[in-house]
Amino acid sequence: MRSVSAPESLHLVVGEEELLVERAVRAALEAAREVDPNADLTRVQVTDLTPPELAELVSPSLFAEGRVIVLQNAQDIGKEIADTVLSYVKAPADGITLVVVHTGGGRSKAAKDLPGQLKKAGAAVTECGKVTKSAEREAFVRNEVRQAGGKIDPEAVATLIDAVGTNLRELAAAASQLVSDTDGKVTVEEIRRYHQGKAEVTGFAVAEKAVTGDRAGAMEALRWAMQLGVPHVLVADALADAVRTVARVSAVGRADPFSLAGPLGMPPWKIKKAQAQSRGWDQSGLADAMQVVAGLNADVKGVAADADYALERAVLRIVAAHGRR
Repeated sequence: MRSVSAPESLHLVVGEEELLVERAVRAALEAAREVDPNADLTRVQVTDLTPPELAELVSPSLFAEGRVIVLQNAQDIGKEIADTVLSYVKAPADGITLVVVHTGGGRSKAAKDLPGQLKKAGAAVTECGKVTKSAEREAFVRNEVRQAGGKIDPEAVATLIDAVGTNLRELAAAASQLVSDTDGKVTVEEIRRYHQGKAEVTGFAVAEKAVTGDRAGAMEALRWAMQLGVPHVLVADALADAVRTVARVSAVGRADPFSLAGPLGMPPWKIKKAQAQSRGWDQSGLADAMQVVAGLNADVKGVAADADYALERAVLRIVAAHGRR
């Protein structure tokens, strides 16, 4: 028979990236179920607990059943509950796995001190910080593909992010699906085939055509997006992102995209694309386009009587600002 070591009795999950937090909790549960397949999972908000209720939750079961207790939003913990947690971890009960989920911040001293005290108590720590840098996001995609048993090259990583967006949950699902539906080698061609239309659905095609001055193409893409029922705010956000990216990249000149990636906080491929899009723009035109997308944000959130018309007018004004020089 295969021997199974006892799971860690105390876990600290720190960070705000929801997908990673969920995976850390699931990993703790799976480890507990290696020992006891019937181990139960209980999630509870720390603000809903009293010390006696917490003590009952972590008390050994009469039938020695395994349990995983997840204390959520521990950054909001009060002193009484924090003291109860710290008292418990000095002598944890057999069969109980305690998972404390904490953003890393906290308003009270008890909340701020809790992660450090749990680490001193020997907690197994999983860091789940927000993935905000392009390099981290690309590394996440590569790892997802590898974990699914596939391979992906740098250009395909960039293409997948460009097509799907920056949401980790969607990227993870897309990576897994691509590996499953191909021979494991995820290529640019496969991504475009499986995700054709994704960029348009999120409004990026409208934005890309608008910032390059393609009036007919931008209007066609916009009408297609509206027919599909794409939320107006998504198209407005894509337009704003495209205009701001071109403005930021054009302001630093024609330097090498790789050398600009760090200072601008953008992946090289995005900088290279924006450098190409910046042709035809001058500072005056970009300033006008920035004003257009700033006003559009309010228009699609209720200021304008007709959001469709507001988007059409914004696209036309951006195209006009592009071709001015």
